[in-house]
Amino acid sequence: MELVIKKRSKRRWRMTVLFTVMATVLAVAAYTFLVLKHDPALVNLGERLWPASVEHPLGTDHLGRDVLTRLLLGARLTVGCGLLSLFAAVIIGVPFGVVAGFKGGLIDRIFMRIADAFLAFPDTIVAIVLSGLLGPGIENLLLAIVLVKWVNYARLVRSTVITERRKDYVTAATINGLSPFGIMRKHLFPHIIGNVLVLANLDLGKIILLISSLSYIGLGAQPPAPEWGAMLNDARPYFQSNMMLMIYPGLAIVFVVLLSNILGDYLRDAFDVKKEVES
Repeated sequence: MELVIKKRSKRRWRMTVLFTVMATVLAVAAYTFLVLKHDPALVNLGERLWPASVEHPLGTDHLGRDVLTRLLLGARLTVGCGLLSLFAAVIIGVPFGVVAGFKGGLIDRIFMRIADAFLAFPDTIVAIVLSGLLGPGIENLLLAIVLVKWVNYARLVRSTVITERRKDYVTAATINGLSPFGIMRKHLFPHIIGNVLVLANLDLGKIILLISSLSYIGLGAQPPAPEWGAMLNDARPYFQSNMMLMIYPGLAIVFVVLLSNILGDYLRDAFDVKKEVES
């Protein structure tokens, strides 16, 4: 018993540390622009490819722009856009899943056909096709990601609702006269929230990778936007002469994605979510 308590205490401590680090990343992304002293878009060819110094702690890029400034503001664009698209996908997907799972019948069949159409191809392929059709730009990229991701949340919520509505306590609530909305709010949403929260944490890393990779090939953020994937693409011709220009944004992407995935794993264990979340 004492060993179990120690393990739980250690797990809680690790989750607290991880959430603190993630909150720090989000705070940096949201408020760093208030204290930065360099213009991320200001071109100064006289200072191009400068090494690290007191004035420029991470040096300058090929256009003389401060790398640290662009890296920190890139967090606001990359992570912020990832959270925005994730929030939109959840807001769209959860109601669809609740209605399809609770009502069933024709509504459920129509939803499943739509979901099958979106899931016939990998997310990345669909996002690339949609971004190409809509045109380059971060707004179109976010729209493409939302169109790809909402189905995952709708399917997860639908399966959760179908599983729970067949249980005795939901039948008892219905017999006692509780309205469908009351059943959803009181009995179904507590089960939905945990599953959606876990999937959202696991999805955040995937979405950040998607934003960065599509920006890298020119379908996302456009110059001079300080986005991490676009920064990787800008630094590619200078890899041999100044490899750190690529390493800095690459490490930032890896760090945030790993942090998101580890948090998702801990939340999955905490909520005892089934493996269907990972599918």
